[in-house]
Amino acid sequence: MPQHAQDTRVCRACDGFALVAITTGTRHPDGTRVTVPVDCPTCLGTGRARPVHKQEVSI
Repeated sequence: MPQHAQDTRVCRACDGFALVAITTGTRHPDGTRVTVPVDCPTCLGTGRARPVHKQEVSI
């Protein structure tokens, strides 16, 4: 019997990769690069989309 995949809500802005590391261009004394962690501003670092509520339309 086929099983259905769960409906996971992935953030549309980051596509689930909520935290990225951006290099600054400088290096540590051991040769590794200096990075700055940045969260997705849309999902605030969770990687999941917020539930969408239906908007009421009044005439």
